[in-house]
Amino acid sequence: MSFSFLSVHGRTFCGLMAGLSLPLLLTAVAGCLRAERPLASLEVAQAVAQTSQSCRECHLEIHAAWSPTDHAQANRSIDPVRDAEALRLFALAAPDSARPELVLGQKPSWQPLVSAPGGRWQPHEQAFDPAKREFFNVFGEENRRAGEWGHWTGRGMNWNSMCAHCHMTGYQRRYDPATDSYASTWVEHGVGCIQCHGPTAPGHGDKNKPPPAGPKPPFHGDRTKMMQTCAPCHARNEKLTEDFQPGDNYHDHYRVTLPVEPGIYYPDGQQRDEDFNWTSVLLSRMGHAGVTCLDCHDPHTTKTILPTSDNQLCQQCHTPPGRVMTGGIRATPIDPLAHSRHQPGSAGNSCVACHMPVTTYMQRSPRHDHGWLKPDPLLTKELGIPNACSKCHEKEGLDWVIAKADEWHGPKLDSRQRARARAVAAAQAGNTEAAERLLALLHDEDIPVWRATYLSLLPGLPDATAALPVAEAALSAADPMERAAAVRFFSGQAEASRRLTPLLADPVRLVRLDAAWALSGELPPGSAIRRELDGYLKLTLDQPAGRLRLGQDLANRGDLTGAEREITRAVEWDPYSAGIRDSQGMVLAGLGRLTEAGNAFYRAAELAGSGPGAPMALRAGLAFAEGSRLAEAESGFRLAIRLDPQAHRARYNLGLLLAQANRLPEAALELRSAADTAPGEADYPFALATVLLRQGDRQGASTAAERTLRIDPAHAGARQVIQEVR
Repeated sequence: MSFSFLSVHGRTFCGLMAGLSLPLLLTAVAGCLRAERPLASLEVAQAVAQTSQSCRECHLEIHAAWSPTDHAQANRSIDPVRDAEALRLFALAAPDSARPELVLGQKPSWQPLVSAPGGRWQPHEQAFDPAKREFFNVFGEENRRAGEWGHWTGRGMNWNSMCAHCHMTGYQRRYDPATDSYASTWVEHGVGCIQCHGPTAPGHGDKNKPPPAGPKPPFHGDRTKMMQTCAPCHARNEKLTEDFQPGDNYHDHYRVTLPVEPGIYYPDGQQRDEDFNWTSVLLSRMGHAGVTCLDCHDPHTTKTILPTSDNQLCQQCHTPPGRVMTGGIRATPIDPLAHSRHQPGSAGNSCVACHMPVTTYMQRSPRHDHGWLKPDPLLTKELGIPNACSKCHEKEGLDWVIAKADEWHGPKLDSRQRARARAVAAAQAGNTEAAERLLALLHDEDIPVWRATYLSLLPGLPDATAALPVAEAALSAADPMERAAAVRFFSGQAEASRRLTPLLADPVRLVRLDAAWALSGELPPGSAIRRELDGYLKLTLDQPAGRLRLGQDLANRGDLTGAEREITRAVEWDPYSAGIRDSQGMVLAGLGRLTEAGNAFYRAAELAGSGPGAPMALRAGLAFAEGSRLAEAESGFRLAIRLDPQAHRARYNLGLLLAQANRLPEAALELRSAADTAPGEADYPFALATVLLRQGDRQGASTAAERTLRIDPAHAGARQVIQEVR
């Protein structure tokens, strides 16, 4: 039995997405490699005396600039005076709630934090808009139910697990799996000085000592490391560890979410769900050229370093002849008036309005996309990808906008951006030509994150085997995200052990963990890489997805009893997750508990609904049939057909079941439908031939058998039917 990670909530969890159960010849694994940190004294969580207030004496101006920002005010205690009106309104908006003690966020809204058993803090669904002086529901019309993972009282909205690490300084989650409780600690509320700069060295601030020469730690002038210190909280990602320190390599501690799943990003890389910013920067041409957060933002005030209203911010690089960026690429020179054909001061003349469109999250939190993409109305028509032009020209209609964009910028719009979007959308839909499109892009794609995206989309596609040489070359790519994607490509394939074993000693933890997950069943107990993987698996044991992941690992190591225990806990914590129930069914089937497996698959199918629920319902039918629960098996197959009328495998199995029950006319109907839906499957018309023969329809049986032979000329059973009817 082999498991791969499932998207269990459809919201914010991102797994490794790689299968297991692979042979591995492993004699020894080197210790985990890690670059030395610039400061070897204290980690942020240990520097309990180094609060932002302690920095104020020497850095008064910077402290004053930082104090009112969203960073400084990211989390705080309730102030009875400052929050008096809000507390009164909260009592009216949520009369059954306990009184909040903490505040999460500042603007454009903040959420009251309510204490809960087990050391928990939960952000209430009623959020306060300080500009409008009113409370509103951050989930809008979703009507989330109590007991649901994503309800404000649920684990999906738990502050200790989901929020605090980006809203506090020196935060330590300190979860105890044995008691399912937290004893969380922190240095101070909000994002303080040492959260970004790291703790100071001994003697720092001593006015009798000269300042050190050269660039200051922890970044030593490395703007990439500066940006990677912003990225943990300004990217949609998954934690690989809980000990990231300023100056560390981001990829040793986080997995950034790529535009692979259709509900997360649009196919061109534009933000769709709440994705924050860093993936967009990595995907962008500007990010590839070396643009970082600090090229546009003051890290202390969090404001832009130049105004955007008159394009000054963008023109610092794009004023002719164009600035040469750190990567040696010259920024494209742009005259905003000639380029936009809109008058200065208008939205159409604004770089930000056109190339950084706004999406509103949590009902009232507008955020700019940071991919700096071209607005392309043709992709709106083809793939439903939003474009900035239509926001202002809605009355003129989409076709008018397409024609105008083509008139003004036609050749420039017919670019790699379109090719990427079309290829990614084709891959997400499983189209037959998708692999060919992705391989064509891989041939000359120079942005590593896009290369990683293409490699992540290829497994499972028709003709994906053509990508083997490209994927093998990517195992030694310079970028760790591309190497990790190549590891996932080979997971579960023949010779995976030979290809992936060297990656167990990769210098970057992201790559090591993907290789370790792929080869988990063969890792020597107690080895350095086994300990590193186990440490990663322990990170999210307070979440149902973490219990599922541990269960999958146990299953892949042969411990189905332990796997069933962990996945059952995951079901208890998130009873509405189709993915978790589906995994539970697989483990129960592996244990031979077929009726329980069928029930788990059936419930998974009901939860998943039309489309994705059909394969789960098919598995339910098969489990019930194998367990001789024929009535339940029929229900499973029929549910699969209701959820997907094109589910030919379900119709085929239903036909066989009906034939076994001697309900021959019904069986023939289902088998004929299966054969028509999947005309390349030889088994379907052959099964139909046997049923028609039992009904005495010799001509029909002969026709079905001949159809079988046209698909598979060597089919012995079909030849036998033809001989019988002659």
